[in-house]
Amino acid sequence: MTEPTPSFLAKIMDLMVDAVCAVDPQGRFVFISSACERIFGYTPDELIGRNMIELVYEEDRERTLAAASNIMAGQLQTHFENRYVRKDGRIVDIMWSARWSETDLIRLAVARDVTVIKRAERKQSAMYRISEAAHATEELPVLYAHIHQIIGELLPANNFGVALYNKSNDSLTFPYFVGENVYSPEFQPLDAHPHLARVIRTGQALLTTISPVPSDAEFGAKPNWLGVPLTAQDGIMGALVVRGHAHNVRYTEEDRDLLQFVSSQVTSAIRNKQTEARLRHMAGHDALTDLPNRALFHDRLDRALTYARRDGGHLALLYLDLNGFKQVNDTYGHDIGDRLLQAVANRLTDCLRESDTIARMGGDEFTVLLTKIHTPVGVARVIEKVHEVIGTPYEIGGHVLNISTSIGTSLYPMHGQSHEQLIDHADADMYAEKEGLRN
Repeated sequence: MTEPTPSFLAKIMDLMVDAVCAVDPQGRFVFISSACERIFGYTPDELIGRNMIELVYEEDRERTLAAASNIMAGQLQTHFENRYVRKDGRIVDIMWSARWSETDLIRLAVARDVTVIKRAERKQSAMYRISEAAHATEELPVLYAHIHQIIGELLPANNFGVALYNKSNDSLTFPYFVGENVYSPEFQPLDAHPHLARVIRTGQALLTTISPVPSDAEFGAKPNWLGVPLTAQDGIMGALVVRGHAHNVRYTEEDRDLLQFVSSQVTSAIRNKQTEARLRHMAGHDALTDLPNRALFHDRLDRALTYARRDGGHLALLYLDLNGFKQVNDTYGHDIGDRLLQAVANRLTDCLRESDTIARMGGDEFTVLLTKIHTPVGVARVIEKVHEVIGTPYEIGGHVLNISTSIGTSLYPMHGQSHEQLIDHADADMYAEKEGLRN
């Protein structure tokens, strides 16, 4: 029987669907079969002499080098999976089988393209994990970070953002954006972002190019901007965005379909978290003024007391009752009265620190928790300021309204150790001041 000639073996190797390659101890290609061009997009001449690790997707390089070291130490490697970047910028999943030849000082490997299989697996896994993250996390920022991580395993997402659309004023906010070009979280006109405007107004995914250099477009820059709509039952609620550089990341129709596939699950997860957040907010806030209500105030006071006991700190509690509010309500009606309460809440919020807690206890009674208080003089200054801002006339519904406030005070630890003791003391102090005004 005639032994096959080298040319015949090369022909057989070139007919193989899987790619065969060999690299030297430094990791440089010394041989590749024809199938490598189909899988990686490079011709043999372009790969020979090039270091293998340059083609590996950046996030997979460390473990790829570790596997290569094990192979060169004599370990047979089968079914090792990693990702490579094709010449055209697309990401492909490869399953490797490899061994080391000590005699020839080469690492011989067979590569199989398993991109289609891996994409299907990741899609199903992503759907499950997004749903799981929605149930496991309480806060939206945490959920956005989980979604970013999951999507980053589907496609390049170093620059990733969530854009939310406000139909009432045709604007966008970016509650989550990670990358080199960070959008402001503040409201921005929708038309300030043309690509996003197109996605949201058409309800269609958009795969396009954003070139850092204007001339890039003339040379066929690769699509490096991908946005898909977040479509809810009541319309478009926003979009998911991934961005790359024109020269090193190319998004494809497959990437678009992947992101579109998971977007429905992302939409559901975000909407559920928004609903939960609204319900939590409603449970802890006054419906009229949007200030913390009695229950939330007690909770924050208890937390503040815990920290004060631990750190040896001081707290001050103010109890406010509006003087003249009943006359306003009786004279001008409940609508004017409600608007007056809202105005009082706004003035209190504007004149106090963000770290202080202002609450509506009910009716025309408010409480203020002052933390990080060092001297009674500081509390007295706050009280003087509150008297001033509350006593400034209000113009509401064509009427000029004048009210004042009585303020009771309690200090921790001087006037009590529990929230009940501090509130009772401040309440009694407030009524004593009110009675003094009457007398």
